[in-house]
Amino acid sequence: MFMGEYVHTIDLKGRIIIPAKFREHLNDGFILTRGMDGCLFGYPPEEWVHFEEKLKKLSIAKKDARAFTRFFFSGATEVNVDKQGRINIPTTLRQHASLEKDCVIIGVSNRIEIWSQDRWNEYFTMSEDAFNDIAENLFDFE
Repeated sequence: MFMGEYVHTIDLKGRIIIPAKFREHLNDGFILTRGMDGCLFGYPPEEWVHFEEKLKKLSIAKKDARAFTRFFFSGATEVNVDKQGRINIPTTLRQHASLEKDCVIIGVSNRIEIWSQDRWNEYFTMSEDAFNDIAENLFDFE
């Protein structure tokens, strides 16, 4: 399980350090793709297979299913962690997530997300204000 929030800098070549706590599950490489809300999603291979199976079950007769599947697969790439604990993020993915300098890498259960720090701060502030309402709509706390 991935959890936590870490701030790192992306260099001019598109390399970023993956937090040590995440590397133990990602050292053999992982799949990086466009994520929702303007970030990148990173899946360990076994989680990517589960996600891929779900996408395969979508009907290609449905326009939204085709668009959603294209969005994820066209941006997907396998990345490997180097000896310094870094990955190289392709230009198209950096552009999608507006990754230029300061970045935030977060753990979200079965995946990691890579955000530009500005975009993350904006998203977090908006979501924090609505957190109680979101929780109330999703869960029955007892």
